[in-house]
Amino acid sequence: MSSRPEPRVALHSFGGSDIGRKRKHNEDAYLCDDDLGLWVVADGMGGHAAGEVASREACDAVFGVIKKGKSKLLDADPDSESTRGAACRLLEGAIQAATYIVYSMAELDLGKAGMGTTISAMMSVRDHMVLAQVGDSRIYRVREGRAEQLTEDHTLVAWQVKQGIITEAEARTSKQRNVITRAVGNRDYVQVDTHYVPFQDSDVFMLCSDGLHGYLDGDEIPELVALRAERAVQGFIDLANLRGGRDNITVVLVEAYCPPV
Repeated sequence: MSSRPEPRVALHSFGGSDIGRKRKHNEDAYLCDDDLGLWVVADGMGGHAAGEVASREACDAVFGVIKKGKSKLLDADPDSESTRGAACRLLEGAIQAATYIVYSMAELDLGKAGMGTTISAMMSVRDHMVLAQVGDSRIYRVREGRAEQLTEDHTLVAWQVKQGIITEAEARTSKQRNVITRAVGNRDYVQVDTHYVPFQDSDVFMLCSDGLHGYLDGDEIPELVALRAERAVQGFIDLANLRGGRDNITVVLVEAYCPPV
């Protein structure tokens, strides 16, 4: 009999993706696996359907690495520095594996040259989350009616704002706002940002592509999240389409709750 303690907080997710109102193909992909404790949103790029190949292959590669390696973390103390480091390295390594696979596919097929994808990934380790970020998809946490962006956009305008070159208001209207500075697959290696954060009962995490967050004010997120699960996901998709729907729209909501005793 295993001595592994039961998680104090359970997790339930629901995701959805929509082509939007302007695009001919949906190049986004997402993954929800509550049993494994892994959630991913990927926004692909590249012509001739290469973007959708990149995003789907990246999700599959991350899943394969986490499925094989995560069991080693389950008996560890989630609060220890060694567990934190191992968890971050595992998720980062999964994204590096995805990067190499997507890059290699593009090298072998000239029709897929230049393809790549963003990735926002999240993995649970008992009552903590590991976040990993490449590109301009995002992860938010909603707690007590307030939404907090937990990831940093890897875009030219985000860098310019950070350096004080332009203001946030100027960034919202900049013609360069869609230029990303990191992607999975355009090289055989990518720098991955990782974070390790605790979660608690009633927290909701939202992973989304820029086809959604580009139309959202952060203050609007808690109200829509309160609709819960399928209704909330569809509410976000409908809102992005109502406001223009110029890109593919993908959102994953992960709800934390205390299961009945």
